[in-house]
This record gives sequence, C-alpha cells and structure tokens, in this order.
Amino acid sequence: MMKIKYSLHTLRLAQALLATRTRQHRCFSGAIEKSNNFFFRQLFDTESCTYTYLLGDSDTREAVLIDPVLEQAERDAKLITELGFKLIYAMNTHMHADHITGTGRLKSLLPGSRSVIGKSSGAQADIHLCDGEAVRFGCHQLVACSTPGHTNGCFTFVCHEQCMAFTGDALLIRGCGRTDFQEGSPETLYHSVHSRIFTLPDHFKVYPAHDYKGQTASSVGEEKKYNPRLTKSLEEFVQIMDNLNLPYPKKIDESIPANKVCGLF
Repeated sequence: MMKIKYSLHTLRLAQALLATRTRQHRCFSGAIEKSNNFFFRQLFDTESCTYTYLLGDSDTREAVLIDPVLEQAERDAKLITELGFKLIYAMNTHMHADHITGTGRLKSLLPGSRSVIGKSSGAQADIHLCDGEAVRFGCHQLVACSTPGHTNGCFTFVCHEQCMAFTGDALLIRGCGRTDFQEGSPETLYHSVHSRIFTLPDHFKVYPAHDYKGQTASSVGEEKKYNPRLTKSLEEFVQIMDNLNLPYPKKIDESIPANKVCGLF
C-alpha cells in the first residue's frame, strides 16, 4: 500500500480549515435554533372559508390567535391546550360580516386571554389598536398597520421578523374584500393596499382572512404582479369594484351585531 506523506504546514492548514468549518456550522445551527421558537399554524373553517392563524413563542409558550370563528372556538382552545401554549390575545383583523368571531368564547374557554381589534372598528374589545402599535407574544411581535377600505377598522398584522403579513379582507389571494357595505370604499382600499401592503418586500408571505379556491397563501410580489384587480389603475379598480354585483352576505344581519360585542350576544 502506498503511503502519502504530508508536510507539517499542510497538516496545520487542514486543521485550521476544519476548525473554521466547525465554527461556521455551529453558528449556523445556533441561528436555526433561535428562529425555531416561532410557531405557526393555519386553520380553516369550511362554512365561511375563513383562515384562523395561531402564532406562538415555543420558549415562553405565549400565543396569539388571528380571526377565530365562533363555531371553531372549542377546536382552537383544545389545540392551544394540547400544544402547551397560553393564549394571551384573540385578535380580529376587522369586524367580520360573514361569520361570528370566536374571541368572546375563547376568553371563557381560555381564561386570561384578551380580545383585540382596531379602534376604528366600532366593536368592543379588551384592547383597541391604533396604527403602528405592536402586539407582542414572547420575543415576537405583530405590527398593526391600518388598511381601511373594506371596513374602516381593517388592520394588516405584519411580522417583519418572519416576513409575514396577515391581511384580513383588505388583500385576498388574487382578489380583495368587497367595498359595497360596512363603510366600504374602493378608493380607500386601493390606497391602503398600495401604500401599506405593496410597499412591503416582495418576498413577504400574504396570509388572508379567507380563500374560496383552495389556496393557502401568496406573496406581496405575486399579488403586485398577478392580482387581477389591484394591478389596475385606480379608476379601473373603482369601476371593477362598483360593478361586482355580489349577493347580500348570508350572515351579515347576525354577524355584525354579534361581532360588535366580541361574538357574545
């Protein structure tokens, strides 16, 4: 067998290179572990096609729930308990017209949690948010960005650290919320989306309050390029929204009064 001889210089160089790679690997692993304390789960209500989002800090076990549905409150509370989280905030992106919120019911199922909604919504809550305020859970936070137009009290919750935007009904996947009732304004909605959501980096994920075609998420870049309504000029957008001729929401007469009082009526 042939023996290969290495000089002392070569051996020391190889040892140094190995040590450097080991340090780089350890640093990279540490960064991955640090980011892994962010928990995310997307849930769905089949009747209203509503997405509910559970976000948590797996170290402190604090969690928030975005846009819960009354009929799914027991499901959500059970999941939160099973996962060992403590729900601190049950949040709504706006006062919904197509379903009753589960925030009030969750407060009784998970004592200590508080309801959160935009101040301009006209709805009762433990905490009323204003533009730019942050909702914190563990070491993470959601920044409340006012995006009216579907309703006056619409908010988009942005998690800059995780590059996520929870857009409610302001921006849907290849669509947007209707503007023909409940303080709706196509001009206001257009400006909200273009100035507050489309100004986020293109890679930010978009998580809407609803989807009716089976898609679960999009991105800012995708919607800026492919959204059939919001890629148009303001004048074209207004014309589109004013001529949708959508049916009257089935549960609006029940949902609006209930959602003014956290879904408890």
